Amino acid sequence: MEPAVTISTLIRPHESPEKVIDSVISIFPEWIPDTVPNSEGFPIKRGGIKISGRVDSIGNLISILRERRVLDTAMDAMAMEMEQGVARFRLSRQSSFVGKVSFAFQEMTFGGTIDVELRGEDLEIWLEQQTWHNGREGVPRSTGDGFAMTAEGEPSEWFDSKGFRTMQSDDST
Repeated sequence: MEPAVTISTLIRPHESPEKVIDSVISIFPEWIPDTVPNSEGFPIKRGGIKISGRVDSIGNLISILRERRVLDTAMDAMAMEMEQGVARFRLSRQSSFVGKVSFAFQEMTFGGTIDVELRGEDLEIWLEQQTWHNGREGVPRSTGDGFAMTAEGEPSEWFDSKGFRTMQSDDST
């Protein structure tokens, strides 16, 4: 069952609402924000405005990740802040503006972020299924398996300094 997906972003006073919305739509094409602030001329009097909306699917995001062959990294990043049926992750809005996906691990990211929240039952299993690829037949992965990247987005090493695998595979017994 598809999780409920909420997409949010903060439009800062110096940013064009149209360009911010376009950057989100490039990754989530069916996204319609709940409010759309008007563009203003200088001097801009409004503060930052958070806009949100729901989408039915993250299919386009998964397609981009599959095309770029970063499904394991995506699974790790999407599951990093998961608890009790809720997963939250951030994407770089600057990357999304050109149709690319880059996960944001810092609170303040240049160009802003797209905040994604997934809510649903068995979310861990759903994320594993969405990010599955043939390589997992040889190197099985799952959410929270200890081989995920660090909280800062640094990779976990699967090989030691001598080139030996640090992961155990099913056929090594």
